[in-house]
Amino acid sequence: MRIGHGYDVHRLAAGRRLVLGGVEIPWELGLDGHSDADVLTHAVMDALLGAAALGDIGRHFPDSDPAYAGISSLRLLARVSELLAAAGWAVGNIDATIIAQRPKLAAYLPQMAERLAAALAIPAASVNVKATTEEGLGFTGAGQGIAAHAVCLLMRQ
Repeated sequence: MRIGHGYDVHRLAAGRRLVLGGVEIPWELGLDGHSDADVLTHAVMDALLGAAALGDIGRHFPDSDPAYAGISSLRLLARVSELLAAAGWAVGNIDATIIAQRPKLAAYLPQMAERLAAALAIPAASVNVKATTEEGLGFTGAGQGIAAHAVCLLMRQ
């Protein structure tokens, strides 16, 4: 078994969609980035890749490659799933936390977990997604960006 941790952060920006865990959240701001800037999915990918000692998302999907401009991060997560399988790993579970002062995300969390699980072809019960604020502290508390942490357990197939 192996355990991995992933972290990602993106700046909030006008004129962008807010996508978290593959779910589009209606809000006046979105996340700035080369792909869809799905900070939650990026943290999950980095946790999985790290646990398998396969590097990170920048190594596999560099932001200098135009092929990844605007791409759905769930497509990239499905590719990570293929890399894990090729290396002999299976996902045991994922636990992730989104850190955002706004918008309120509770209503969207189950759908995020379902979409992440579907991209990985694992049961939805193997994925947990939570959200929290930072009580107005730091860049997330000030509404400048959104961050996410993820931990995962991998098992040999």
